[in-house]
Amino acid sequence: MKSNDEIISFENREDAEILLKKSRKRIDEIDNALFDLISQRTSLAEGIVLSKMYLDIPIYDKSREDAIHKKIEGLAVENDLDVDIVNQIVDMLTILSKNEQEKILRRNVNGQY
Repeated sequence: MKSNDEIISFENREDAEILLKKSRKRIDEIDNALFDLISQRTSLAEGIVLSKMYLDIPIYDKSREDAIHKKIEGLAVENDLDVDIVNQIVDMLTILSKNEQEKILRRNVNGQY
């Protein structure tokens, strides 16, 4: 979503307060949705790590992470977002996923979950 370059002007203080309240409410809703999506993304770790174990491939997959970063960088540019910050967010999500996969590996005994 590209930023709106339209300049907002207010007729009075009440209009500014209303917009501020609506915007903050929407940010809270988006934060909740982001948390739900992060939880969903992280919950996929079990299937991923079990598949990797069966296929005998390592948790860390540099080519996959590079592909994700390339895709995300393109989306950041398209949406006029700071590429470095978006990359940091993706790095944090990747760490969260790898940590969850490692936690599942530690719980796994003799190839059985």
